[in-house]
Amino acid sequence: MKKKRVPKIDASLFLLGAIVLLLGTGIFVTVYALRADPIEGALTGDRVINTLFVFEGDVKPLGTYVLMYYPATKRAAVFDIPGEVGLILQKINRVDRIDTVYDPQRITTFEEEIERLLGVDISFTFILAASNLGKVVDLIEGVEIFIPSPVEIYGEAKPIIFPSGVTRLDGDKAQTYVTYELPEENYEVVVFRRQRFFLGFIKRLGEQNEVLKNGLITPIYQGLIKTGMTQRIRTRLFDEYAGIDMERVNIQSVGGNIREISGKTLLFPYYDGNLIKEIVRQTLGGLTRQSEGVFTDRVFTVEVLNGTATVGLAGRTAELIRGFGYDVISIGNADRNDYESTVIIDRSGNESMVRTFGDIIRCTNIRFEAQSPENFEMEMSLQNFEYRSDFILIIGSDFKGRYVEG
Repeated sequence: MKKKRVPKIDASLFLLGAIVLLLGTGIFVTVYALRADPIEGALTGDRVINTLFVFEGDVKPLGTYVLMYYPATKRAAVFDIPGEVGLILQKINRVDRIDTVYDPQRITTFEEEIERLLGVDISFTFILAASNLGKVVDLIEGVEIFIPSPVEIYGEAKPIIFPSGVTRLDGDKAQTYVTYELPEENYEVVVFRRQRFFLGFIKRLGEQNEVLKNGLITPIYQGLIKTGMTQRIRTRLFDEYAGIDMERVNIQSVGGNIREISGKTLLFPYYDGNLIKEIVRQTLGGLTRQSEGVFTDRVFTVEVLNGTATVGLAGRTAELIRGFGYDVISIGNADRNDYESTVIIDRSGNESMVRTFGDIIRCTNIRFEAQSPENFEMEMSLQNFEYRSDFILIIGSDFKGRYVEG
């Protein structure tokens, strides 16, 4: 009887199948791990991590900040979201203040409105009530901030006293510093005070993250904050934040026009909200830029001069420029008021940076001030007596309030 021949199976097919199986398993494990650990997914991916921080008052936020951090460059930026920002709120289908939809128990709605405003996705959220602020500050052994002028207020139920200079606030002082407001005080001063404290607070959380990992302290700390982050994710995130040079982080506020609607004061973002989105895009570009050197790590200074007969144009343009994170150190009139073309004069010596600045208003008319090695030391000596800006912007008649046209 003739035996049937059993076909031989090529051993290479077994090898190929094993490789495919291993690859499939590896991909599955990787995807599962990234889903299970969103911070690891964010850190290994080439994207910016956006964390929403809320200092919560009795009912509404005292301060709302979005910290944008890019792990590859260790750079960060902060956007301050005023509670009076006016939007068409999707949840209630009407124009109102953005903090109208704030609810710490259902924070998703508030997050979504901020995402729409800035044009970014919120990765994580961190809420700290004012009543718990002092306790958290004591856990991290104080927050160091710079107070420009001494504060001495008596006649209240509790005196408010802060010395000028670099000061480390304990929990009780920190809570007072963030929450107090005076009837005669300019609200911009209140906002600035809270912004400075926020930067110091985030810096200190990063510095003291090892302390917060202590098995005795962690349960106390976790009970004082509201967050969707697990302890492990929070710890991992603030390990990253510890590498940020918070002294170089610039806080930018959402700017706009103030209007009274139904008895409420609303701040409507400029250009129907398109400007703040463009500012965010420019900021993200700066965070992710891989250029080496000091130029990418500092704030550039600008002098804005009005070369037209339009009164107040330099001031309005300066506000626009500040929104993009530049430090406007001088505002005034140019040597004449009949400039037809807007021009930027570069003193920084960095062509890439000045062209990035020009992109804000679509100005390509750039003049470069040559600086020879021979007079470099003289220039530095002169700057000790009179600070020279990095860029001079002379506004011409082709500038239409937002862009250079024609």
